[in-house]
Amino acid sequence: QVQLVESGGDSVQAGGSLRLSCAASGWTITSNCMAWFRQAPGKEREGVATIRGDGGSPTYHTDSPKGRFTISRDNAKNTVYLQMNRLKPEDTAMYFCAAREGFFCVTPPSIDEFNYWGQGTQVTVSS
Repeated sequence: QVQLVESGGDSVQAGGSLRLSCAASGWTITSNCMAWFRQAPGKEREGVATIRGDGGSPTYHTDSPKGRFTISRDNAKNTVYLQMNRLKPEDTAMYFCAAREGFFCVTPPSIDEFNYWGQGTQVTVSS
């Protein structure tokens, strides 16, 4: 059974930092595309960042996180990370980890293309 478990979400003040983790079990992330999505209340789920199977080509798919967020992966730990710096209130959302069976990531990322999802971790940023 494949499981993706996110952690690291919290309530922080604007300007703060968080590091989200996504630990996979029952499946190896090695050589597969991984992604972070987020969904704010009343809004559609949007792709935040993707990273291909070898850790190359990290790509950020919304304008706001560019320069503030960093996606990375540790295949040996079967874990993907999202480092979020200089957080803003508009970053408030549920953050989801997603996995796609395939080395390359599609741009822009589509929800339908990902095979596995985590349950989400809440990030709340207050001003």
